[in-house]
Amino acid sequence: MAKVFIGPSLFKSLPDWEFARVIRAAGHEVVFHNEPEQLLEHQVLQLLKGMDAVVAGSEPYTRAVLEAHPQLKVVARVGVGFDTVDVAAATQLGKFVTIAPGTNHGSVAEHAFSLILALAKGIVPQNAGMRQGTFPRGINTPLRGSTLGIAGLGRAGKAMAERAQAFEMKVIAFDPFPDEAYANARNIDLVDWKTLLAHSDWLTLHLPSTKESHHLMNEKAFAGMKKGAYLINTARGAVVDEKALNAALESGHLGGAGLDVFEIEPPGVLPFFNRQNVVLTPHAAGVDRQSLADMALSAAQAAVDVLAGNWPMEKIVNRELARED
Repeated sequence: MAKVFIGPSLFKSLPDWEFARVIRAAGHEVVFHNEPEQLLEHQVLQLLKGMDAVVAGSEPYTRAVLEAHPQLKVVARVGVGFDTVDVAAATQLGKFVTIAPGTNHGSVAEHAFSLILALAKGIVPQNAGMRQGTFPRGINTPLRGSTLGIAGLGRAGKAMAERAQAFEMKVIAFDPFPDEAYANARNIDLVDWKTLLAHSDWLTLHLPSTKESHHLMNEKAFAGMKKGAYLINTARGAVVDEKALNAALESGHLGGAGLDVFEIEPPGVLPFFNRQNVVLTPHAAGVDRQSLADMALSAAQAAVDVLAGNWPMEKIVNRELARED
């Protein structure tokens, strides 16, 4: 019997969900922890003792963590990103890293669009003013007729496009490997990066964290955006240079931002946190009740499969391990 550690703090209140039943049905033990917030490296180091697999959230699986636990066979991420896992170290140490594709794009799109609506309609400052006894009526920003620029036309980007078009927005998109058939069918203009920046009233990021995307939104990129445009980031914090973002907000060139992810998480208090034209959420875009259940189930099944010597290739990040086995 293997021990499967459940990393996300949210999951400790869900012991009877399907993901836990799948692990137990395979004859393994499900191990929860009692920490109230996202685990930090020193906590992961301690809690992984004796664990054979982990259903992993956004807690860090660094080389130090992976080296300290030679018995660990698989890190099964509940999501499609894996930037919190040192994949190179995991591969070198013979540990599988898996993701849960196709499970949370709808949740991400709904959340990203809620950030757009909050900014366009001034929901946060109006709510605050009402609670303080004022009646802060003002002129809001229409979405119909404006242009949504999508950086990354994958599952989440496509889900955003469909929601935007329901709000009568024009949609343009940049993707290094675009789905041209989908774009043509949905009347989405595929454009280059410079054009995306220059023509978007709202720019929403749906790119993975890679060497190529690191600080893609930098000083030059913000300068290339339409004056008064808004940035939405529900992808990964590393895609945005936060110092450059702050400068663009301070200068007034950027109309505002909706941010769910940050370069360091938890981020503490950043200089732009007190701005009325910035809406903040705690890396929550991919986590609604349905996506949480789907991601957890997918990750749990991946962990069970790997422990049984089966390779769910569509989920495995470091597939060279499966080929070598």
